Amino acid sequence: MEFNHISVLLNESVAGLNIKENGVYVDGTAGGGGHSAEILKHLKNGKLISIDRDPDAIKTVCERFKDEPNSIIIKGCFGNMCSLLNNRGIYQVDGVLLDIGVSSHQLDKDDRGFSYHKDALLDMRMSQSGKTAADLVNNLSYEELRDIIYKYGEDKFAPAIAKGIVQAREEQPITTTIQLAEIIKSSVPQRVRREGHPARKTFQALRIEVNGELSQLEKGLDDAFELLGKGGRLAVITFHSLEDRIVKQRMASWCRGCTCPKDFPVCVCGNKPKAKLINRKPIEPSEEELENNQRSRSAKLRICEKI
Repeated sequence: MEFNHISVLLNESVAGLNIKENGVYVDGTAGGGGHSAEILKHLKNGKLISIDRDPDAIKTVCERFKDEPNSIIIKGCFGNMCSLLNNRGIYQVDGVLLDIGVSSHQLDKDDRGFSYHKDALLDMRMSQSGKTAADLVNNLSYEELRDIIYKYGEDKFAPAIAKGIVQAREEQPITTTIQLAEIIKSSVPQRVRREGHPARKTFQALRIEVNGELSQLEKGLDDAFELLGKGGRLAVITFHSLEDRIVKQRMASWCRGCTCPKDFPVCVCGNKPKAKLINRKPIEPSEEELENNQRSRSAKLRICEKI
């Protein structure tokens, strides 16, 4: 299956990088190469480093950019951006783009096990290595499952869902997406089932845990900012509140100056802003984009510039 993915906020995010034709840029979440391809259009003698931990994505972009002299492709996680680039002699870049979350390819490809709409082995690994979602639901304690679903899925029915999972696995192992989705559905009140598929939040929570997404995001943001040169920009697209909150708070911390108490007559902390926000409020998809791609509905783009 071809790595199909519609790049969200494509023009807005690439424009936000303020690309210089001889600059060095990083697409930390290459996916199918949509954002990478758009960045490459703006480069003359510059370089673009496209990173992804998904072997399917790496295969796709290697083929797509095989004749592109300005393209460098690296298999790895953007959370390790500094070491991935430093190992190749790159210590400073002019811009970084991160498109956080699961791709359309990962959701739509049956055997990846991300979707509660398709019956497949319960996997959800972006890197296709390490522990699967099935490992979690069959081996974690009730308390651990409850906390993961509540924290990463923000689901108030987490206790009931975790209890349902633990009871179900006592009868037989939970191995498929539909099996888990039915357990979740039977664990919540009837009225909740009418408000949308009740498995959505639990699947999101398990996916985040399996892939360590939020810890990778925090580390990736810090690595990206460290790599940026003066005037370099960081553009980040998020798809749910947990991600957006981390990005918003991290960018705010870089933009913050003096942290002394307000009643101090003079600054004694010496802290100065390290960045400035390019957009005060997040950029969201246009009506046209929403019509063409419903999966973009929750997307938010935040951009900052190192000073």
